[in-house]
Amino acid sequence: MVETKKNDDNLMAAVAYLLGVLTGIVVYIMYKDKGNKFVLFHAMQSMILGGALIVCIPILGILGLILGMIPVIGWIIGIVMMLVWFVVMLGMFGLWIFLMYKAYSGEKFKLPIIGNFAEKYAG
Repeated sequence: MVETKKNDDNLMAAVAYLLGVLTGIVVYIMYKDKGNKFVLFHAMQSMILGGALIVCIPILGILGLILGMIPVIGWIIGIVMMLVWFVVMLGMFGLWIFLMYKAYSGEKFKLPIIGNFAEKYAG
């Protein structure tokens, strides 16, 4: 019985990362009253990371568009920014898979800066 409970908690911690902020909020609300700090931590870390991405990705896109308007050098900057964006998105995909794996494995993996906030606000 205890092992099943632990597996369910690990699964819910991994699910918190599935759709970023959306699933983070749902899992946080579901587990808030249960006091499971492991699941709450992962839900909170998912919400903070997803929120940061929601803010940063459009800013990078707008910056790339503005810099891309500069003749000649702007085009080069625009191409470089697209490559950087691609690498960042590829890295975020890898991080997403990694965080779900760590949560499902029962590990409390703290991201730099974000992990400290998640730990503080998860209770």
